[in-house]
Amino acid sequence: MVKRFRLLCLALVLLIPGTVRAAQREDRITAKAYALIEAGSGRLLLGENEHERRPMASTTKIMTALLVIESGEPLDTLVTVPPEAAGTEGSSMHLMAGERVSLKDLLYGLMMVSGNDAAVALAVYHSGSVEAFAARMNARAETLGCRDTHFVNPHGLHDPDHYTSACDLARLAAAAMALPFFRELVSRSRYTTATGDRVRTFRTKNRMLTEVEGGCGVKTGFTKKAGRCLCFAARREGMLLIGAVLNAPDMWGDAKKLLDRGFSTFELHTFLTPGQAVGAVPVGGSAKKTLPAAAKEGILYPIRKDGTDHADLAIRLTETLTAPVAAFARIGEAVLTVHGERVVSVPLIAREGAEPLPFGWFFRRVTEGYLTA
Repeated sequence: MVKRFRLLCLALVLLIPGTVRAAQREDRITAKAYALIEAGSGRLLLGENEHERRPMASTTKIMTALLVIESGEPLDTLVTVPPEAAGTEGSSMHLMAGERVSLKDLLYGLMMVSGNDAAVALAVYHSGSVEAFAARMNARAETLGCRDTHFVNPHGLHDPDHYTSACDLARLAAAAMALPFFRELVSRSRYTTATGDRVRTFRTKNRMLTEVEGGCGVKTGFTKKAGRCLCFAARREGMLLIGAVLNAPDMWGDAKKLLDRGFSTFELHTFLTPGQAVGAVPVGGSAKKTLPAAAKEGILYPIRKDGTDHADLAIRLTETLTAPVAAFARIGEAVLTVHGERVVSVPLIAREGAEPLPFGWFFRRVTEGYLTA
């Protein structure tokens, strides 16, 4: 019995390190760089090398779609496919020069089958040339605060000056996912075109839609230089998380792990609701003594479930007001800080207006005071 017990102990000693290493491998993120953010606030929840500049392959097309949708052009607008678009190398929706295809069909071809030809056709239609469109892409990236991003083309074929970071890519996708048609675009599993010289049926290969709880897009990418890239999104319990993995051999596995970690670690907390009363401000020169203040917007922010985030909401109201005061005038702000850092602020407004007292009122007060004296 003693001998058997010793053999059992020895077997466990040999087995446990291997089991630990296997568990560590299973839990490991393969991406060279990754980021996971909460869409509404932009808070970075998880990341590694998240600001490192890397090629992003066809995830580029998120920006291409964003610009075209934001232009406000009717989606049934017909675009004549330019010669430079037809035959563009790489993935394609097989456009022919001179073919007339709607913006809607081109956008679906862009995102569902990653058509490089669709990207060029959209770029030329939108800005007149690929170069001019790339300039628009860079300008839009700057407005989004993407400091580690530079575009050269609308499709993501490799160029040393074409790059992004995991954090920037997630931030860009969050802006795109705020657009209803973009959300529709990346959530479809099948689509059939209605324009062009022939009918085309697209089927997505985005496994986020079928294999991940709450998965709702957004885009894959691959080149030899960039490796496997994925921008992904999922919504659970009212919270939308968006992430990006760059040069990720197991991009689907990485996305699932990051989403599971994000949702298990953070929850969306309501600090303020739109229209919520937050106090009152004294007002002079009016029949009203005070004006009630309310939040113009709400504040939702992701907070760690374990309570280790130190969050504080400060209500800062104007000390006094003098009539006239217009209804909905700004009279303060609400500021949310996390670990002492200002992360969100929203205006506080007067829930009602205050008219100044008429001149006759002041005259009567003066007269009454004189007669009483």
